[in-house]
Amino acid sequence: MKDKVLILLKHDAAPGCLLVMAAACALALANSPLAALYQEFLAIPVNVSAGEFEIAKPLLLWINDGLMAIFFFLVGLEIKRELLEGHLSSPSQVVLPAIAAVGGIAMPALVYVLINSGDEIAMRGWAIPSATDIAFAIGIFSLVGRSLPLTLKLFLLSVAIFDDIGAIVIIALFYTAELSTLSLGVALSGLAALFLLNRLNVRSQAAYLLVGLVVWAAVLKSGVHATLAGFAIAWFIPLRTLAGQEQPMLTRLEHDLHPWVAFMVLPIFAFANAGVVFWGLGVEELLNPVTIGIALGLFVGKQLGVFGFCWVAIKLGVTRLPAGATWSQLYGVAMLCGVGFTMSLFVGSLAFENQDPAYQDAVKLGVLTGSIVSAVIGGWVLSWKTTADKDAGTVMPEKQAAAVAAANTGN
Repeated sequence: MKDKVLILLKHDAAPGCLLVMAAACALALANSPLAALYQEFLAIPVNVSAGEFEIAKPLLLWINDGLMAIFFFLVGLEIKRELLEGHLSSPSQVVLPAIAAVGGIAMPALVYVLINSGDEIAMRGWAIPSATDIAFAIGIFSLVGRSLPLTLKLFLLSVAIFDDIGAIVIIALFYTAELSTLSLGVALSGLAALFLLNRLNVRSQAAYLLVGLVVWAAVLKSGVHATLAGFAIAWFIPLRTLAGQEQPMLTRLEHDLHPWVAFMVLPIFAFANAGVVFWGLGVEELLNPVTIGIALGLFVGKQLGVFGFCWVAIKLGVTRLPAGATWSQLYGVAMLCGVGFTMSLFVGSLAFENQDPAYQDAVKLGVLTGSIVSAVIGGWVLSWKTTADKDAGTVMPEKQAAAVAAANTGN
């Protein structure tokens, strides 16, 4: 029994399935007699102080500002490794997903803006449908695309990574509050200290994490969103291996953090943020422009942006289809990019942080609708097309596709 559980947990779809369960629990509680208890639990005040320094926030904000900083730290580690040593270190592997990500960020935002233009408050949510949830998207792909080329999975992962970079830039530029120069100065000094630790080849993990904790606290107090501290800290974690080391600190941290983020941080975030109340919802709430803008942005905007930009780039000869993949398979993957869940909910919590709670409910409803429709139809397209191509004998086996990909990149 224990071995079967371990096998299930190691499956690529496991984190996505756990996210679904956490979101389902939140929805069930929010629409049950325990709804008040659920809200009170998230509102529990949590205070941490040391001398005159104090952080006092409700539990929900500790989850969104604290736990999600760990998620962004892991994202930073993964992006640094992929860009310096991974499959994104090859220019030929970067072009198509980078172009797809640009389209996948721009078109959903455009769809949202067209629907919500004229409403100043609603326009703050323009970036919500621009994100892709890596755990969900990869999980669905793994469930339905076992016979698909490995290159398609790498393409989807790369698009999601570039999406994360775009989301981080958007958060830094558009969702930053009034700045505290003192706190920013402390944060920048901490980053400078991390740079020195890296340059001096210090390999004490505790030293980096201790300074990183100071940077996070300073950024939290500065007005810049604290999760960005996690991403910034990751870029100073050493990737080179010194004599006597078995593996780099970055690789070790990434390996150690991944299960904690996948099986604890993200499910807790989903549980805390997905609890939309359905009781009393009428036509007015369902047709809320914010809800419709997000849902259509994720489902329509994402596929138009990702697939459309790829089609133009490939037809112009700028790049080419992933090795062994077909246009219909690429289209299915483009639809999966519309699964925005975690990052979309997170950006939504920032966009309408101090607004009427009805905006947060509209965000949750739009994100859930757009993500579910994208997941179901995108998964169906990939599953149906894979079966059809398999029957026709046009699907390239994974090992063969991987060999073609390696030959194309010179690896």
